Amino acid sequence: MKRRDFVRTAGGATAAVAASAGATGTAAAQEVQPDWPSGAAGGNVGSYTDARGQDEVTISVGAGSNGLAFDPTLVWVDEGTTIVWEWTGAGGDHNVQTVEDGGPASLDSGSAVGEEGYTYEYETSSEDAGITHYQCVPHAAVGMHGGIAVGEDVATVEVGGANTGWPEDIAKVGVPLHAHWVGISAILGIGMTFVFTFYMLKYGESAHTGHGGAR
Repeated sequence: MKRRDFVRTAGGATAAVAASAGATGTAAAQEVQPDWPSGAAGGNVGSYTDARGQDEVTISVGAGSNGLAFDPTLVWVDEGTTIVWEWTGAGGDHNVQTVEDGGPASLDSGSAVGEEGYTYEYETSSEDAGITHYQCVPHAAVGMHGGIAVGEDVATVEVGGANTGWPEDIAKVGVPLHAHWVGISAILGIGMTFVFTFYMLKYGESAHTGHGGAR
């Protein structure tokens, strides 16, 4: 390979590394969710649904492998949306009730029941704007909790992003871990390109360049 060709190739490789890093950063874009109270976010199953734009959303009561969960556990809805809790019949008797000081929505389905197909409906309003943490009273101690967020005026956080197989955040640093690996990869790639470019410029063309032609 001639020196000028090598330099052109090296420059292209450097650009490719930078482009790859930029693409990876785009893929790592994060999702915005309500800033759920830890008690609600820690509910069994832990599923989340953004139901904004829907007139009605259904939450299963008695979900999960042992029937001790709400699914979806966390739901974001608009003001005026009707939320329907529907019993699966699994896990014993359940109810839906806002925890003490758990938020603006006054959820209360009454006494715990276990009948499959039983439903409790609640239509949200402007008075429910914000985040509400609720529970199944008989099974609160074993993690049967949930949360609803109503309206747009709620505190939010960024979650998720690209699945890198690593924890999302570095402890006590508060920045995405995958961004560090992207930066390290880009720096290593560019550094290696400069090393090889220097070597070729210093020692000249390959020993085989120009040989092997017609005799």
